[in-house]
Amino acid sequence: MFIWVLMVVLKFIKDPLLAGRFVSVLAGIATTAGLYFLGAEAFKNKWVGFLSAFFYVIYPFGIVYDRMALYDSMVGAFAVWSLYLEILLVRNVKTNLAYLSALVIGGALLTKTNAFFDLYLLPFSLILFDWKSKERMQKLIKWSGLAILVAGLSYLYYSILRLSPFFHIIDEKNTIFVYPFREWLSHPLTYFVSNWKGLFNWLLLYMTFPMLILLIASFFLNKKYLKEKILLFIWFFAPFLFLALFGKTIYPRFILFMTLPLIPIIVDSAIHLSTKLKSRSAVVLLGIVLLAMPLWADYKIYTDFGHAPIPRSDKDQYSNDWPAGGGVKESVDFFNKEAEKGKIYIATEGTFGLLPYALEIYLVENPNIKIVGYWPMNEDVFQNLIKISKEQPTYFVFYQPCPNCSGFNLAPTTWKMKTVLSYPKQNPRRFYTVYQVNK
Repeated sequence: MFIWVLMVVLKFIKDPLLAGRFVSVLAGIATTAGLYFLGAEAFKNKWVGFLSAFFYVIYPFGIVYDRMALYDSMVGAFAVWSLYLEILLVRNVKTNLAYLSALVIGGALLTKTNAFFDLYLLPFSLILFDWKSKERMQKLIKWSGLAILVAGLSYLYYSILRLSPFFHIIDEKNTIFVYPFREWLSHPLTYFVSNWKGLFNWLLLYMTFPMLILLIASFFLNKKYLKEKILLFIWFFAPFLFLALFGKTIYPRFILFMTLPLIPIIVDSAIHLSTKLKSRSAVVLLGIVLLAMPLWADYKIYTDFGHAPIPRSDKDQYSNDWPAGGGVKESVDFFNKEAEKGKIYIATEGTFGLLPYALEIYLVENPNIKIVGYWPMNEDVFQNLIKISKEQPTYFVFYQPCPNCSGFNLAPTTWKMKTVLSYPKQNPRRFYTVYQVNK
């Protein structure tokens, strides 16, 4: 779904990176609006909705990912709206709400596999079912039928992907990030503790300590809307626990959508606590305590991302280390200028990922440029490039740590190449380097 929306945006924004990031901005706007409706509906208080939306605007997790060309912002937007519609469905038991829920959950499933939690957690909405109603059996039967309709239509929309010959890749890709059940049975709790610690540390950094304290206190400060709080917390805890149990290769972005239902709980508790404080200065102090850390994180994210108080893995992925895209724009500008003189050949370290894909996105339509990825790095690769360099200018881009190289993302010292561009990352030992192969 993210890519399909991106295809539309690309009709108006030609830079593919900017277009992709704009889709995430739109998803962030949808999440902000969704949190307003979710908070207002769950707690029957428009102020909870308004302040939930406000908090998301300054939420460091959202600020990082709502400007990235990644799927996770859209996953979060669909999660918030799915939860909102499921609450409406269980409270009102109307067919039109079932159709809307199916559309939203179907869109979520078409975005990323972890969105299946939006569907799997549907039965938990029965926590809010009116069990005291005289017509509870009729309503329960109707709700059950509508829930089956939601599941069926959602999966039908997801099945559109089966038309692709690459549908099987989804399951293959999932095994990179989570253990298949059969494999997990051979070591059910081996990685649980380490995964849990890592996930909780990411949660603590993004949600901040005062917010988590208020989250825990919410179940004791005010027992009103306890069922709603339990439901929202389950939407966080169930996928969080699943990832801790089955996580194989995990990143902070995986928990973004899980944290969003916690925001209205925290806001409701903050409002309740503020009503108990007797002076305006105490209310202001409470606001400062709750917002100081998120606002400081926001400031650092905008001004010095590499040193922002966010998880190290995110800083490394997007700024400090070899996966970060720093240097791509500069190299694209360089290669475009060189291609004006005639045909050039670009070799990249690696056959997928940042390179060669980032260069292909910008340069693939240039008839004077040929881009080829290589891995592993060995002498045969270089000898082949020597032959090519006798016919046309040949360049080699290094950006990953290379076991057979001189270290720090540099080429082997025995290869005769000239450095033409070098872009340092925040990590002083990491570079994005473009070499020209000597004839």
